[in-house]
Amino acid sequence: MGWIDKIIANIGAMAPEEIIWLSIGFLGQFLFAMRFIIQWIVSEKKRDSVIPIAFWYFSIGGGAILLSYAIWRADPVIILGQSTGLFIYLRNLYFVTRRRKVDFDVPDPDREGMAADTPKKSDAVPK
Repeated sequence: MGWIDKIIANIGAMAPEEIIWLSIGFLGQFLFAMRFIIQWIVSEKKRDSVIPIAFWYFSIGGGAILLSYAIWRADPVIILGQSTGLFIYLRNLYFVTRRRKVDFDVPDPDREGMAADTPKKSDAVPK
């Protein structure tokens, strides 16, 4: 029996509640992976390495769902990793939104979807 057959057999032997939680775990992993795809697309579009604000929202959404899944599984390794990550993602989102409220030169997330700073005229180096 190959490894794919073992996986299919294990899923087939699961209770409906377990299948629902497995689906929740896959959803969390999908959202978590989307943050990198979004970052890659925006960086390619801007021709620069940037972190769009959507990166933090996908990190928080995926991390929260994966944390729920980890709690259901009672997996201390995943619980510790995701809870630590969630704190960091929320803190970074706080910094980004606070900065946008204070500094009106930072791009509007609804217009450009960017969290990266843009240079201000006052930051220019004199010639």
